[in-house]
Amino acid sequence: MKILIVSPVSDHAVAALGKKHEVVSAFNAPQEEIRRQIVDCDVLVFRSGPDINADIMQCSSRLSLLIRAGSGLDNLDLNYVKNRKIALRRIEAPGARAVAELSFALMLSLARQILRADTLLKQGHWAKHELTGLLLFGKTLGIYGAGNIGATVGQMGAAWGMNVIGCVEAPTTSREQELASVGIQLTNAEDVLSKSDFLSLHVPMKPSTQGLIGKDALALMKSTAFITNLARGGVVDEQALLEALQNERLAGAGMDVHELEGEGHISPLASLPNVILTPHIGSGTIDTQYSIGEEVIAIVDAHDASCGN
Repeated sequence: MKILIVSPVSDHAVAALGKKHEVVSAFNAPQEEIRRQIVDCDVLVFRSGPDINADIMQCSSRLSLLIRAGSGLDNLDLNYVKNRKIALRRIEAPGARAVAELSFALMLSLARQILRADTLLKQGHWAKHELTGLLLFGKTLGIYGAGNIGATVGQMGAAWGMNVIGCVEAPTTSREQELASVGIQLTNAEDVLSKSDFLSLHVPMKPSTQGLIGKDALALMKSTAFITNLARGGVVDEQALLEALQNERLAGAGMDVHELEGEGHISPLASLPNVILTPHIGSGTIDTQYSIGEEVIAIVDAHDASCGN
């Protein structure tokens, strides 16, 4: 089979696939290059970033398998995939733990003013008696989007002794019971916004979540609350968040995803001392990417076998 990989995956996976198949790596290539390379491909492997639209996919009449090395599908034309009956496999589990741990890294850094402490000490200023912080223990952690990743964050919060509440788009009794079993109380979105000391966002990017956290949502939050976004940048109205932070209607923010991403873009939040910005590295751990690579290999092998090769 011919496999096109348009987003970075672990070297060991690329090497393993190359032993059995024709593998073309076009990491972070422009759309025109992807369109050229996908011709006659059977398999396409991708992550967030490249726009996998109908124009791209229709360039290969042989395309039979898409592998999303992660969870989000906002950069994929799902209607085309469905109409063409192309198999789609997502690799969600490995990234969930990594994203959840980064969520906690951001919360801890915000709560303990770690970046400010680091900056001052490197400048020679011993700010021991100037810096105060907060415990996570006993605080309310709100999970907006308690799916696979969100539930992992909530479970970690419960282990830290936090009061964890969450909301989902389509609540059911069975989902309520599943979340309760890991220490998360299912409630509604308004409760999550208004009661949280730390709000962690984990919803997919789609029309109904575009600008979900805007002026109205932020107005419901405590002025002492912190918000972290490890979902998609468009979920948060960054201008509304900027105004809330500037007017001290929110205590701080940690953002791993942004409305504009890529080289040369500077977030409007960049100048604020109570904001931590990271470049969409939620699942970017060595361990996670190795596990994802292993699953990519297994999925390709199973697909190859099903095709009778």
